[in-house]
Amino acid sequence: MSDARLSVLKTYKLYVGGKFPRSESGRVYEVTDRKGKWLANAPLSSRKDARDAVVAARKAFGGWAGATAYNRGQVLYRVAEMLEGRREQFVREVADAEGLSKSKAAAVVDAAVDRWVWYAGWTDKIAQVAGGANPVAGPFLNLSTPEPTGVVAVVAPRESSFLGLVSVVAPVIAAGNTAVVIASEEAPLPALSLGEVLATSDLPGGVVNVLSGRAAELAPPLAAHQDVNGIDLAGADAGLAKELHIAAADNLKRVLRPQAVDSDADFTASPGIRRLTFFLETKTVWHPTGSLGASGSAY
Repeated sequence: MSDARLSVLKTYKLYVGGKFPRSESGRVYEVTDRKGKWLANAPLSSRKDARDAVVAARKAFGGWAGATAYNRGQVLYRVAEMLEGRREQFVREVADAEGLSKSKAAAVVDAAVDRWVWYAGWTDKIAQVAGGANPVAGPFLNLSTPEPTGVVAVVAPRESSFLGLVSVVAPVIAAGNTAVVIASEEAPLPALSLGEVLATSDLPGGVVNVLSGRAAELAPPLAAHQDVNGIDLAGADAGLAKELHIAAADNLKRVLRPQAVDSDADFTASPGIRRLTFFLETKTVWHPTGSLGASGSAY
């Protein structure tokens, strides 16, 4: 028997609603490494795919936002476990995508997994930082608590195909939002593989939806979509960012634009909690305590 065999090439697909559809349009585009070597054909998502992803994200939002913060943290930690188990695959994909040596790609993947664990640990702590009891003059309790904004569209970073991706996606879902992610157009394979990890973890389908294709084609309909509540422009260039910011104003979306002077420009830096709190809204509740006796003391 001949030792020669055909290579079993991987078919990359979108990740929408917990499933792996091909692009609705049937289109694909070639993904190459930094030297121009062909790596795979990635789905070229259409506007219909973007709309389907928003529907899936909205459907998943109630259950994910309503889960306990502790449960969300456990789910996210499980994702980190799965990422660690597929470390070698991501090292290879990141090396190809970013033109890195294997050792440097391994360091990037390790940093991304650590970043995911870091955000998993924040799920049941962010309320203590972003909320609290407010002093008021009167027999009332006044409590402020953070709540997720809703469905968030994320234009993933173009150059940082995995660490940057994790740095923008993990805080969105750690805060209880659901996400529609446009992967890096030039280097989408780590993002599409992340979808496979999410599907085999405990994350409910629809919490994260991953699209590959052209940001200039997919981002405008998401920015204008009335059922999208926020958008992160991490991977948008200046011209596209301006267009998306204008479109997002129609339904008062929260828009996170990268700031060149802070850690948004360097995903290897300590992330802080800016991205974690940006897509949170504050709910304030007043509750009467009542007065006790003529002294006016209250409980």
